[in-house]
Amino acid sequence: MAAELTEELRKMHRAQGVELFNFTWTLIEKNDRTQAETDKMIHAAHASRHHWGFVGEPKNFARGEWQISRVYSVLGRVEPAMYHAQRCLAICEEHGIGDFDIAYAYEALARATSIAGAERQLIEYVSKARQLGAKIADAEDRSHFEEDLATIRMPEGL
Repeated sequence: MAAELTEELRKMHRAQGVELFNFTWTLIEKNDRTQAETDKMIHAAHASRHHWGFVGEPKNFARGEWQISRVYSVLGRVEPAMYHAQRCLAICEEHGIGDFDIAYAYEALARATSIAGAERQLIEYVSKARQLGAKIADAEDRSHFEEDLATIRMPEGL
């Protein structure tokens, strides 16, 4: 379908994908979201991924799925958080996407599992995420990843 788009539409989809991703992130970081802002955050994350579906590459799709999973994790919604984390991982595996993206796929699985209270799986996903995170080539990306991973709620004693 992307080949059928005019250059103008391609630019619009790309711009919307980026803008909505960034907007979603501002709402994820906001501690005192209103219900209307929560609704906007959910819709914006899905809309960003939708726009990338027209003009992106598999890494954009994986990152979109990751962000949607993060939104639902922030909201404590296990099923959609896990679904989109699994989609993120599947896209990474299907397209041989490694480094930063595969590490974050496991971060998303760990975060979703954390809110589900599945301790055994949580330990496995955090361990895999740490292992892959240690291999992130860019030091700044690796540091950012480690900071994000450290925010996952772990059960006491782990």
